[in-house]
Amino acid sequence: MNESAQPLLPAGPRYKAYPSYKDSGVEWLGEIPAGWEVKRLKHLASLNPESLMEDTDPTFEMVYIDIGGVDSLGRIVKREQLTFASAPSRARRLVRDGDVIVSTVRTYLRAIAPISDPEAGMVVSTGFAVVRPADDLTTDYAAYACRAPYFVERVVANSKGVSFPAINESEMATYELAAPPEPEQRAIAAFLDRETARLDALVAKKERLIELLQEKRTAAITRAVTKGLDPSVPMKDSGVEWLGEIPAHWEVKRLKDATRKIGSGKTPSGGAEVYVSDGVMFLRSQNVHFGALRLDDVAFIDPETDREMAGSRVGEGDVLLNITGASLGRCCVAQLDGRSANVNQHVCVIRAKPNAFEPSFLAAALASHTGQAQIFTTENGISRDALNFDQIGRLVLARPPFKEQLVISALIDRETARIDLLITKVRDAIARLKELRTALISAAVTGKIDVREEVA
Repeated sequence: MNESAQPLLPAGPRYKAYPSYKDSGVEWLGEIPAGWEVKRLKHLASLNPESLMEDTDPTFEMVYIDIGGVDSLGRIVKREQLTFASAPSRARRLVRDGDVIVSTVRTYLRAIAPISDPEAGMVVSTGFAVVRPADDLTTDYAAYACRAPYFVERVVANSKGVSFPAINESEMATYELAAPPEPEQRAIAAFLDRETARLDALVAKKERLIELLQEKRTAAITRAVTKGLDPSVPMKDSGVEWLGEIPAHWEVKRLKDATRKIGSGKTPSGGAEVYVSDGVMFLRSQNVHFGALRLDDVAFIDPETDREMAGSRVGEGDVLLNITGASLGRCCVAQLDGRSANVNQHVCVIRAKPNAFEPSFLAAALASHTGQAQIFTTENGISRDALNFDQIGRLVLARPPFKEQLVISALIDRETARIDLLITKVRDAIARLKELRTALISAAVTGKIDVREEVA
């Protein structure tokens, strides 16, 4: 037995290997335990065995799970109560107890979930393949096996399409799985249930720490942009309930009275298919984060498309605000370092009048508790999921003299840099735990470690 057959998992214990191995005959699988088999998925399960037909009773009631309704840990996090008449056309695949739903869409590769005791009439999107295991494949093992890198990487490599690359289920059905005897499948799944739960609990604690750090960050920003830096200055009533008292020499300004531009862009004709490998940066909501732009997945458009969208060009120092969807309210200063940029319809460009708002101060004011409270609620307290330009213009902010804004911004930068460094370190730790989770699953379902005694 060579050393490579006894992997040391990252930051984890050393598990023993199986007594003997054999060549799987599959390059990306390598050696497997001598008592295991390799079978194509279609020989271990049926795919999409039940679907709703177009003549289904319009009043048929379903519990619908869309492709975004399963998180990266395999948990169903969103369900909708619908009728067939009100459901989207992709709500077609019926699931039963013991099925496994496996995303075929590359964007949601980790959306894989075993189904146990589902509600009556559970239906999933056609973005899932419904895998119904045969007698020699257990549900929980199948779910873990479909998460193994050797399986996922094939889905990635063979996904087709531009906007939502996906794989055809008939091709997925030809992919091989390492198939141990059923008792071992149950032992492996039990071991992984226990170990992934432990890792997930550690991740949850660290994610909670990030939430606390982010709250501390926002509190520091809010205090600076509503009270200033000198606790001894005279205060006055702002006349705005959610602002409370502000320094007596500050003003209260509606955003539209202090800006030259409030506007957004659009998606170019042709959508993602017109993106190019280099050119004018095309900033989308996933690029706009509190504190700074994140450009690791930035898209590009060509100069001609940029000229057609001249009205939504971004200038150095503009403030960008996400105005739709899950990232509503995220904002930052556009620091472009001389590069050209444009935006789509989900990002608002806010350009202040000269000496009205210093960009970093304005972004901080929008990111504060008072700014976010206005963004997320209407006058009667109903939550929003989108903002229009008129609503943005009516946002009310406290405005110190311009020179004081510069001083406040510098302090905010120092304070938030320290907190952001801590957040980055915690995120790195979370990434390592998730890597360990993936490595553990991979090692167990390919037989690189023998976990049978771990659950004895």
